[in-house]
Amino acid sequence: MQPQVEAGLGWMAWTWQTALFFGVIVALLVLMTVLELRAPGGHPRRGVLGLTTTRGDRLFISLLAAGYIHLLWLAFFGVPLWGASALALMVAAVVFRHA
Repeated sequence: MQPQVEAGLGWMAWTWQTALFFGVIVALLVLMTVLELRAPGGHPRRGVLGLTTTRGDRLFISLLAAGYIHLLWLAFFGVPLWGASALALMVAAVVFRHA
């Protein structure tokens, strides 16, 4: 006997946190699109690390940093992840301000 494949998204075990995460990512992409349409290029600038970055680059760096911060938080402190989220937001603010 073969296992039944469940229809819909139930097999993915989505929670409200997962939906919120993807909703925030979509909102950020929409915001970046609107900003790019209003001011193309995003005024590239040279940051602390010597990299020339645009808004999109800084968003990508912030999202990568947030992922690593959350993984490290889980490794050293476990759950809950509110502290990791706060730290990730602070890092994103620094990246957008100085990178």
